[in-house]
Amino acid sequence: MGFTDRSARDRGDTAPTRRRRRGGPLRALTAVVGLVALLGVLVLGGYAFWLQRTVSSNIEHDDLVAEDRSTITLSPDVSGGQRPGQDGADEEGDGSEQPSETGDTDGEGRVDAENDPEVAEVDDEVAPIVGDDGQEIDVTGVEVEASVPARPDEAGDALNFLIIGSDSRDLSVERGRSDVIVLAHVDDERERVDLVHFPRDLFVPIAGTGGSSKINASYAYGGAPLLIQTLQPLIGVPIDHVVIVNFESFKAMTDAIGGVNVQVTEAGGGFDVGTHYMDGEQGLRFVRERYSLSQGDISRGERQMQFVKAVMLKALSRETLTNPARLASFVDAATTNLTVDQDLRVGDMRNLAFELRGLRGGDIHFWQGPWRGIDMHPVAGSIVLMAEDQMATLGEHLRTDTMESYSDPVSPRTGFGG
Repeated sequence: MGFTDRSARDRGDTAPTRRRRRGGPLRALTAVVGLVALLGVLVLGGYAFWLQRTVSSNIEHDDLVAEDRSTITLSPDVSGGQRPGQDGADEEGDGSEQPSETGDTDGEGRVDAENDPEVAEVDDEVAPIVGDDGQEIDVTGVEVEASVPARPDEAGDALNFLIIGSDSRDLSVERGRSDVIVLAHVDDERERVDLVHFPRDLFVPIAGTGGSSKINASYAYGGAPLLIQTLQPLIGVPIDHVVIVNFESFKAMTDAIGGVNVQVTEAGGGFDVGTHYMDGEQGLRFVRERYSLSQGDISRGERQMQFVKAVMLKALSRETLTNPARLASFVDAATTNLTVDQDLRVGDMRNLAFELRGLRGGDIHFWQGPWRGIDMHPVAGSIVLMAEDQMATLGEHLRTDTMESYSDPVSPRTGFGG
């Protein structure tokens, strides 16, 4: 909207000399204000350009989404190895909170990984894909044809992002393990974000193999493309974009915005119920704890979502957005060690961030991928059982962009179901 400055002659003023004496300083002040505004625009424009250049140079693009009818050739990533930040035995076990074969537990029926090294060793192995007869299937070299579900008209411009947390330090060398699998659904109006956490041990059909396994095995055997092909039939919606982030970036993002306040809803791992300030190292310890929690990996997923929410809100807060140094530090940390699909451009990410600028805490919602219990498979080990009917209900709400009316009365709120 423009503003018009009418002169005294335009107004038919008969005292132009007096008007010039009064108007001179006003015009000078207007000019100064205009100059400051212009400089501000130039500075902000240059800053925005610098941020975009930083993002462009940091982010890696990769073929993470298979095109319709393209072929995915399976090749297991069995690199395993010790995780970043770990010393000795893996703290996370094989995903079960069942007693181990050696009987070593923490006194409450949960496996004590520190005193049961066999449990830690199992966790480093890729879960096998098993057929209906319960026997392992060799899928090395198997070719899987990719397909993409149709996008319903009811979905409008809603977007679905698959966020993968990997423990790999270098994706060009190894895929690592997908310990975090989250579907982020951004609604058509850009007023709501739903984050659906899928337990890594969720036992599901693995696309194109004729067998089933833990859902994170699909990533180990075929990377993000096979994980997408495995997840899409469960929810019936296309995955628009993929983002892979590692734990080093996770810590750096947190520290870049000065740490976050996290609302802890279940005590464990040195954190009591209540609001806790956490830096990157504390946050990483918070989201990786599972053995002291009531529902093991399920509870850990809830912790991950609590932490993600805290980081999102801090990053989108006025405190961050109006602090150029902090914002630049966060953007740099968030995009270092970040890999996205080939079609997700920096401009798209910038535009989406702008569209979501009004997001508040009450606009971010968290869900567990529907499950009904935990069991021990004779070949695959500890697994989380999927609640098929509830998964179909979730898919229907995602397809129609009606997550505001979704509910999950099936997934156990306490214990491990059955």
